[in-house]
Amino acid sequence: MDPVSSALFVFGLILLGVSWLLMLQVSFSDDYVWGLSTLFVPPLAYLYGCFAWSKAKESLYFAAGGCGLLFFSFI
Repeated sequence: MDPVSSALFVFGLILLGVSWLLMLQVSFSDDYVWGLSTLFVPPLAYLYGCFAWSKAKESLYFAAGGCGLLFFSFI
């Protein structure tokens, strides 16, 4: 893996981690049960984000950016 791909991969993982932490914050502030399900089942967090778009759009933007960087790191 060349250095550019490695950097894209690392930054993509960082963005996904930040998006998950933001989603934790939003889901816990909205409802305790959603917060716990976000904590223990991370893919469910993004499903919650789709239903609570107005509250969680920033987190979903970070997740989309992270997935994009991961995609481009493997090309």
